[in-house]
Amino acid sequence: MLDSGPTSAVEAISFGALVCYQGEIPEYGKKIDIQKRLFETGHHTTFQHTYCSFVIDGIPVGSVTFGLHLHPFYNTGQRSGRFCSGMFANPDLDAIQESIATFWSLEKDVMAEVMDYVASGFAVYGTWFDRAKELTATYIQEDRPYASEKYVTANAEKIAQEQLRVFIPVIFPTALEYTINLSTLAALYASAWSPVLQDVTKQMAERVLEKWPELSFMFERGRRSLSHFFVSMDDDIYDKNAILFDPVLSVLHVDDVSESDMFIISETDMHPINLLPFYPTFMEFDVAELKTDVEMSVATLGQKQRHRTVRRSFPRFTGNFYLPPVPRGLGLERDATLLMEKWMSLRMKIHSDLFMNLAPYGAMVRYQEIASFNSAIHEGAKRLCLCAQEEIYHLARQEEAQISSTPLRKFFAPPCMATGKCGEGVRYCGRDLKKLPEDPFPKRRV
Repeated sequence: MLDSGPTSAVEAISFGALVCYQGEIPEYGKKIDIQKRLFETGHHTTFQHTYCSFVIDGIPVGSVTFGLHLHPFYNTGQRSGRFCSGMFANPDLDAIQESIATFWSLEKDVMAEVMDYVASGFAVYGTWFDRAKELTATYIQEDRPYASEKYVTANAEKIAQEQLRVFIPVIFPTALEYTINLSTLAALYASAWSPVLQDVTKQMAERVLEKWPELSFMFERGRRSLSHFFVSMDDDIYDKNAILFDPVLSVLHVDDVSESDMFIISETDMHPINLLPFYPTFMEFDVAELKTDVEMSVATLGQKQRHRTVRRSFPRFTGNFYLPPVPRGLGLERDATLLMEKWMSLRMKIHSDLFMNLAPYGAMVRYQEIASFNSAIHEGAKRLCLCAQEEIYHLARQEEAQISSTPLRKFFAPPCMATGKCGEGVRYCGRDLKKLPEDPFPKRRV
């Protein structure tokens, strides 16, 4: 589905260019040669006045996390894992196999091995889900004493699903609304580096050209990349293969700023609207940076990608597996080890791109991040909230502890730290707000 409004793309692009080229506002509707005057000369900002929204269904989670969401030039609304327990409990394995066969050619015995691995991950999820839900309810009641019975009932299933999904491969299909401008689409089409990305961007281009065939020059086949890329492995991956109970974050560098340089930031400057990038007094923080090295699950990488003003290197699989508190409480370490062994055994038998898309949600990746102070402050405020997903909260918790000697630390806090009231409204987490000063960021299980 394509929704870009009623205007002609050529007219919109031409109008944007003519505003630049004339001393008065041009009459809307006049067209210029946008191919020769703008596209071929690299003047592409005028193409960015036209946005396209695509609804994509059935794409592997891995091809979103390691594809559509790798660059920062998009807006997206992806199906939340917290609300998909029914699909995880009753997966359509035939559809998954058909999807694999569409993009990757496998011998019959290799396909059988792949599907055995996929089914084994879902089997762990299905076998333990009811007990995981019960344990989650217990953890909520213990960790969040003021959580209402309604909150416990509503969230136990969601959080149990969120933590148990670490056993499910990211070949699992998802859906999203994906909004990009025309120049971004042209770049994504030209650079698509995997079979799934090449197919998805081809379909995107076709939808655009159905409406505006005069834009065909933007999507020439000869401009498409012929190379394939994939998430690679750390060199010592076979020496690792460990089950980790915490993600890992190391602060590599914090730009030096004195206490006097840190302007006063109030809770209302970040909640409910983030004003930090817009106030002139805060713009100095856009050139001060925090650099970190992180190792986290693929599931949490998808969460981190929501912060698109943070710059990231391309991730690498480490061979480790993240086991959250609920499956750890159920004693599922052995299940995690067996799943990783099955996945790793496929490495030399299938295309590297498929191997990447078969990674369990719990497989861990490592990369580096560079965030401006404004970006880091905003992310810290969001991720130190107890409503944030457990693993990403603990990454933010490690970061906050490691910058304790810098003036930056005092801004790493959710709204409740300043107001004594939950910023999530009806989604109040149930923690004891009176204990905020003595234990602002407790260890969490849910």
